[in-house]
Amino acid sequence: MLSIKDLSCERGYRLLFEHLEFEVNTGDVLRITGGNGSGKTSLLNILAGLSTQFNGDIRFNQTPIKRVRHEYLSSLCYLSHEKGVKLGLTVLENLAWFASLYPCKVNDELALLEILEVVGLKRFRFQRAAELSQGQKQRVALARLLISKASLWILDEPFTAIDQSGIKLFETLISDFAKSGGAVIITAHHPLSIEGQYRELRLDDYKAHQEGAAVC
Repeated sequence: MLSIKDLSCERGYRLLFEHLEFEVNTGDVLRITGGNGSGKTSLLNILAGLSTQFNGDIRFNQTPIKRVRHEYLSSLCYLSHEKGVKLGLTVLENLAWFASLYPCKVNDELALLEILEVVGLKRFRFQRAAELSQGQKQRVALARLLISKASLWILDEPFTAIDQSGIKLFETLISDFAKSGGAVIITAHHPLSIEGQYRELRLDDYKAHQEGAAVC
């Protein structure tokens, strides 16, 4: 599905990593690890098409992503540190708003309510997001994954503010998604309890040797 070869990235004239190579195929769950400042979020921004501060080859289904940009971006769902939850909307309105903007499997109210039931938010469906706890807001953001048609999930610290029961729930959802033919690239502070094709990639192993060298 996704192939990365000889990827290097700089931020503020500082090389974060270089010669990075990996592949992600259907059924894969890949956890990106590394110390603070190693470039985890920068890498995810590159893979999500939000940053051009890199050199290297990124291919989607064996084709450079520059040539299939629309197809590639339509195939992924990216959840960053910014939750993207509209505080003035209710929980249900937030999901309906998301479903109106992106290719989604469901967009009728009954189906959205079923998803809110899965993520434990159905009884909060008419509550404004501004009134929710941080963990509940994160559940709203993660609920988008269940309505998206994306075949690739890119998740940057998705378990922030989520309690242990919520972490277990979403680990199960990630595992089920991968088993159904999807793929997941994720950063997380802890090893995942995931069955199947789960592996880890340490960005620290690709730490740049020449601080300050320009790559772009």
